[in-house]
Amino acid sequence: MATPTTTGERGGGLPFLRIAIAAQTLALLFQAVTAGMLLTSSYGETLHSVGARVMYGASMLYVVAAILAWRPGGGPARPILYASGFLVLASIQVVLGIAHKPVLHVPLGVVMFGLSLLALAQVLLPRASTSALPRP
Repeated sequence: MATPTTTGERGGGLPFLRIAIAAQTLALLFQAVTAGMLLTSSYGETLHSVGARVMYGASMLYVVAAILAWRPGGGPARPILYASGFLVLASIQVVLGIAHKPVLHVPLGVVMFGLSLLALAQVLLPRASTSALPRP
């Protein structure tokens, strides 16, 4: 007899979620590169400003992708919390950048890049099955 399956975390929105997190991570990497260019080139500020808009858009896309992965696929709602929190961090980052507060802006950017890498690893790397572990 066939057992009904649920889509769970592997729902239809998961590839879109992976793409959104990857885009966000790449945008943050671009921001790190252009932050260094602020000190060395005349066009560094322009690139960093454009990158900030792209990064913020990628953060909003991450929220949409998390909702789409959860709603139709029946996956967990936790990625929505992560994506929303990241959008809050991105908003704070933008405000700090506009206010020219590098003492807070730079460390928050590093934290955001690390968190984005962790989120990307979480959706890209398969988890080890606990059913294969021996029982005590």
